[in-house]
Amino acid sequence: MEERLKRIKAFVFDVDGVLTDGGLLADRNGEFYRTFDSKDGFGLRMAMMGGFHLGIITGGRSESIKMRFLACGFKPENIYLHSRDKMEEFADFCERNDITPQEVMYFGDDIPDIPVMKACGCGVAPADAVQEALDAADLISTRPGGKGCVRECIEKVLKLQGKWELDVETYKQKF
Repeated sequence: MEERLKRIKAFVFDVDGVLTDGGLLADRNGEFYRTFDSKDGFGLRMAMMGGFHLGIITGGRSESIKMRFLACGFKPENIYLHSRDKMEEFADFCERNDITPQEVMYFGDDIPDIPVMKACGCGVAPADAVQEALDAADLISTRPGGKGCVRECIEKVLKLQGKWELDVETYKQKF
């Protein structure tokens, strides 16, 4: 596993159940609201500053998803909303960023994520993912979705690659 993690150059995420706990609040206009973990957000920023490509592939449609991840350093073209075939978006992400699927760590928690989890270099599931996603995962976080699973696994990769060190000046410039 260590050799696989050393080859990782990108992190791609489902949103609901991975970067959130899966809960949704809805207002009477049909807008959904999600809660994101700030520690996961810091992990995303550290990955971006470490030179990793970052992507979102989600069935969610809300522009608030895009706004959250733009604030973490994601490129707009790497945020795929309203996905119905995650393999299509995953192939596009790899092509756009000139990387192979084996250089990607993908985080998923449910059945639509499984094809990408099997196609990438390292498929990750939160501790509370559905059984089918747990079975498909190469790595299972000790943390549940929306509660630090992203930070835990990003930190593991960055430490292994010697990139887990905060450059305060870069952080101030980027964020």
